[in-house]
Parts: sequence; C-alpha cells; structure tokens
Amino acid sequence: MHILHVVGARPNFMKAAPVLAALARVVGLRQTLIHTGQHYDSNMSDVFLRQLDMPPVDLNLDVGSGSHAQQTAEIIARFEPVVTDCRPDLVLVYGDVNSTMAAALVCSKLQVRVGHVEAGLRSHDRSMPEEINRLITDQLSDLLFTPSEDADENLRREGIDASKIHRVGNVMIDTLARLLPRCLSHKPGDLPARYVLVTLHRPSNVDDLAWLRTLMVALAELSQDLAIFFPVHPRTRQRISELGLHATAHSRLCLTNPKPYLEFLALQQGATVVVTDSGGMQEETSFLGVPCLTLRENTERPITVSRGTNLLIGRDVSRLQTEIHRILAGNTKKASPIPLWDGHAADRIAQVITTAL
Repeated sequence: MHILHVVGARPNFMKAAPVLAALARVVGLRQTLIHTGQHYDSNMSDVFLRQLDMPPVDLNLDVGSGSHAQQTAEIIARFEPVVTDCRPDLVLVYGDVNSTMAAALVCSKLQVRVGHVEAGLRSHDRSMPEEINRLITDQLSDLLFTPSEDADENLRREGIDASKIHRVGNVMIDTLARLLPRCLSHKPGDLPARYVLVTLHRPSNVDDLAWLRTLMVALAELSQDLAIFFPVHPRTRQRISELGLHATAHSRLCLTNPKPYLEFLALQQGATVVVTDSGGMQEETSFLGVPCLTLRENTERPITVSRGTNLLIGRDVSRLQTEIHRILAGNTKKASPIPLWDGHAADRIAQVITTAL
C-alpha cells in the first residue's frame, strides 16, 4: 500500500507530521512526501522538518508564489505527472491552502482516492480563498477526517455521504502535545513576565493599508504598557514597509522574522494574550489555555469560541484594547476540554486508513 502526502505551507507540516509517524508503524505501507513549494523558505522548511521529526521531502515541485489562479494551475500541472507515475493507493491532503484543493482535483480526475485531513471546517465566508478550497476539497474527497462535531454537521448539510466522514480529532494538537515539553528549552531567556504575541497574514488585515496602519498604531500604543512580540509574515512585512512604519521608536513593540515551530510554541505558551488572524493559533491557544483575540469577523473553528479561549474581535481597535486590559486585570475566558483533542488524532486516522484500503 502506497500513501502520498501533499504539503504546501507551514501549517501543513504540523498536520502531516503525526500522520506520517502513525502510518510509519503500519507494516507493508510505503509513504511519499511531496512539497508543492507553495510557501517555501529552504532554511525554515529544513528547520520545520527537523523539529517535527519528519522524514525528508521526497520531491519539491517548486511552484512558488503567484496569484491564486496561477499558483493553483501550476500545482495541478506539476502534480499530475507525479500521481500518474506512482499511482498511490491514497493521497492525503491537509488543511485549506491552494495545494490542498489542487492536489484533490488532480486525484479526482485520475480516479485516485483522496483523504482530507481537517475536513468540514467552514467560515461561511466565500470571500476567503481558503473557504473555496475547503468546499471543493471536501466534495472531491473519499475519506474526510474531521476535528470536531461542527465539521461533521457541515459536511452532512452539504450532502456528503456519512460513511465518508470520520471524526478523529485535531492533528495540530497531536504535534503540540508531543513537542510541548521540548519547547521549554527553546524559550528566549529575556522574555518579560507578561507580553502579547501577535501574528497577522490574512489579506483582509494586511492588504487594507488604512486598516493595517490603524492596527499598527494601536499596537504601538499598547506597547507602552505591555511588551509585544510580532513575528512578521513576509507578506505582512512588505505591507508594513509600504506604509513606512518602523517599530524602532517603540522598543517594546518587537518585530521579528518568522520563528521555527519550537521557538514559536514557546512564545505562544508563555504569552499573556495572543492577537492573531490565524486559524491554527485559535486551536493551539484553546488547548494551551492562553487567551486569544482573533482579528476576524468569523471563524471556521467556532468550537474555539464556544469551548476554547478564543474571542472574535473583528476590526474593532477599541474592543481589542478593552479586551487586552480585561485580560491584564485577570478577567480571562476559561476553556473546557474539546473531545478528541487528546494527541491521538493521527492514530485514529491510521486506523481508518488501514481498514478502508
């Protein structure tokens, strides 16, 4: 039995790592790891593979950046001959990036079975490219591995055969739970007792320069009371540069380069509050019990709001400031355990696959 894994962006690494490890324990199973190169930094990718204990990538398609249409088309063109040549029994795709949808489309045309890890998540906002990727991928997939009950309900509502839906839990939490003890040795030694961790990368936040300027000014003001660490996504850094903004005048607003997984996890675990637009960080903070303020009007992970530490802030700077000060005063939102977010989702995926194939 041959399983081919497709990754294209940093979050895909964290999702694929535990699945690769779980399937490696299956006798007679061969695995191939394909990196589309959708988001690729050779130094960062190598560090991610090493820190996550992942095997080396078998093939990098070197797709690179481009518009959504250009990137998707290039992935399809380069991935199709790979599938034709090796004819895997199953292709596993992860998350909701362009690589996810493009690989699923190729496999559907070639009559190769597809498994979607993190299926069923919905923001119900089709202005998000990721939402389109989710919808298409789930319609094309043969095995849909969901993280939570709301994802199951979304798929059933969209007419997906119930026999294809397998609630297994959250593979991101598998990686977090396994590596959390290791991250302590990667924690910077000069961190203050209380600080805010910020990440921004979504076009709705970073491509609207007027809003981005407002937000950066608000962060600079907050940094007078509380240190702010902001590992800056390349796309975000370019936009900040276009605005002519610099953090050097605000020594407690620290803009840094993106961090490897363990270093970033250490920052996240120790944060007083996280401010983000990332889906994965909504999940991770809920598991860690760290307050999370999400700069979005909606989320495809509503369970992090109903049961986790996540709060949707939208584009309300005043509310952002108010909620941060509430958290500093000790008024934090308490999380309750989320079913199957227990570090064993990948084991359940492996069990489903070995039964289904």
